[in-house]
Amino acid sequence: MSVVLIVLAVIGGVLILWLISTYNRLVNLRNQVKNAWSQIDVQLQRRYDLIPNLVETVKGYMTYEKSTLEAVIAARSQAVSAKESVTRQGGPTDGSIKELIAAESTLKGTLGNLFALAENYPDLKANETMQRLQEELSSTENKIAFARQAYNDQVMGYNTTQQVFPAVLIAATFGHHLADMYEIEDKLAKQAVKVSF
Repeated sequence: MSVVLIVLAVIGGVLILWLISTYNRLVNLRNQVKNAWSQIDVQLQRRYDLIPNLVETVKGYMTYEKSTLEAVIAARSQAVSAKESVTRQGGPTDGSIKELIAAESTLKGTLGNLFALAENYPDLKANETMQRLQEELSSTENKIAFARQAYNDQVMGYNTTQQVFPAVLIAATFGHHLADMYEIEDKLAKQAVKVSF
């Protein structure tokens, strides 16, 4: 009888160790997803901080392009609001990340329009502040793209861990849910930019 008790105690101990290990791994992965999201958040805020300086620089040159400047300001406000919504919800959720992606897509489009119009103003193109801001925004766009990729990699690892056996048996029990990828659904936004001279 004591051998049976010892075997049951060993099996119970192994089961408890497995539960603790799986729980800790899921918490670690969830925290990595949150950290990756924070990196996107930092870069988005950097972009949002650069846009008012860009608008002020352009404003003096583009007296006839008021609607374009207003569109950039409105798109920035919408994107900031969407980012704040994600933050209020404690990180990206299905609805909040889609709202942010849509707002970011609009912002990127209005900035593209602004830069396209800037090409018509030679003095503006030659302006040192404008060139510096364009470089900063370009650098920030690259950092955002890298942060999105890192975030999606973390989400994939977290989601995969939750879906494999035997972790799938306990993930939802301990409050772990699949995280959303940062994917752009707009087919036009996914197309490569065509440059012609």
